[in-house]
Amino acid sequence: MSTDETTATAAALGDSPFRSEPSTRDQAPQFVLPLVVRIERAAPPARTDALETAARAVLVLLGDERSLGDGAWARAVRDWQDARIRKVVRRARGAEWRRAEALPGITVAGQAAEVRVFPPVPLDGWPKDLAKLQVSGTDLDDPESPAEPGPGLPVLWLNPGLEMSAGKAMAQAGHGAQLAWWELTQPQRTAWREAGYPLAVRTAAPGRWEELTTSGLPVVRDAGFTEIAPGSCTVVADHPALR
Repeated sequence: MSTDETTATAAALGDSPFRSEPSTRDQAPQFVLPLVVRIERAAPPARTDALETAARAVLVLLGDERSLGDGAWARAVRDWQDARIRKVVRRARGAEWRRAEALPGITVAGQAAEVRVFPPVPLDGWPKDLAKLQVSGTDLDDPESPAEPGPGLPVLWLNPGLEMSAGKAMAQAGHGAQLAWWELTQPQRTAWREAGYPLAVRTAAPGRWEELTTSGLPVVRDAGFTEIAPGSCTVVADHPALR
């Protein structure tokens, strides 16, 4: 598979990059998408802001001209999408953040959150300045409950029955955004990109979760590499164009 479209088709047929069962994807070289969230001691971002910013960062990378066609990152993005889809969120502050910003990538800003996304790298091929960053310590809080999503806004619904660190939830929100991207037509992707990738991340009401997971909308089923059991449904990608 060499394009977003063929990868999406394979996912629809059951060859999903998020399944926990063994797959032909396991035989391909494995890559990871690095994301770094800026967490300064004095001013950490709100949890929901960080989740939404991470999801948009994934979309920004997927839609960037360097990730498409003969772009500088296109081969790495294709190889990553043809294998298991792994995303790892690390945290940085101060000089660590400045060194991360010096590497090729894209910084995406939310209300207060900042997330830098980098082109995929081999599992054992992280740049030194990213490999040194910590994965733990991304436990963020919302100072107040997030508002209801506006009408027509794409929403990434989190499983209310799972507890995840902020870093894990950021990666899962990124997975959900990516599944939605794969399912959209090219004109729908273009419209989303030109609008700035608006979206919301919210935890679903317990009574609505089953309805969402059986609605035909894209569902992330985690491979179980970290924190949660393999096969757990973590996110439902509810984009209006997919209903």
